[in-house]
Amino acid sequence: MLPSGPALYAFLVATLVLALTPGPGVVYIVTRTLAQGRAAGLASVGGVALGNLANAVGASIGLAALFAASSLAFTVVRWAGAAYLLWLGWQALRQPAAATDGQPLSAAAPGRLFRDGFLVALLNPKTTLFFAAFIPQFLQTGGSQAAQALTLSLIFVAVAAATDSAYALLAGVMKPLLRGAAGHGRYVAALVYFALGLYAALGGARPAAARS
Repeated sequence: MLPSGPALYAFLVATLVLALTPGPGVVYIVTRTLAQGRAAGLASVGGVALGNLANAVGASIGLAALFAASSLAFTVVRWAGAAYLLWLGWQALRQPAAATDGQPLSAAAPGRLFRDGFLVALLNPKTTLFFAAFIPQFLQTGGSQAAQALTLSLIFVAVAAATDSAYALLAGVMKPLLRGAAGHGRYVAALVYFALGLYAALGGARPAAARS
């Protein structure tokens, strides 16, 4: 189920380095935290982690091969993700200042934030391609390749969720220091969502590997 000896240590080190490297997912989580507080950031972490796990499972069952072979499939999913991010930006602009500047979340909000994080991560075909490129480097010849890939993917997602949580907690600590800019929180959040949407839409050709 797992590589042994040096291969396992190499996987864990590489996983930690990649998880700590800020990517669009981290930017999204930090933005949510700064705009709506620590609880919103942690709810987003859970959604992003589940979306990453779904991509990992998709990679193990062949979606990565589909995206690599079909430009149309890759483009459709990429543009769907970009459109969703742009929609989040528009929603941030439409909300009153109190809704995005640190007021307590309503009981239903964590579920919505979890859903948003899940869809942002899920609708990123580059994440599926990343798992397809990264995980096989550490598979052993014996045993079930699919089981090994899934186990390593679970470890990666767990480590990434832990580091993403650390980013959310750190952003939560920094939020009071930025209180003077609170009145502009929804505009900053919208700007980041629009930027992430454009990045997703115009990110170029399919990469061999990418941090979600």
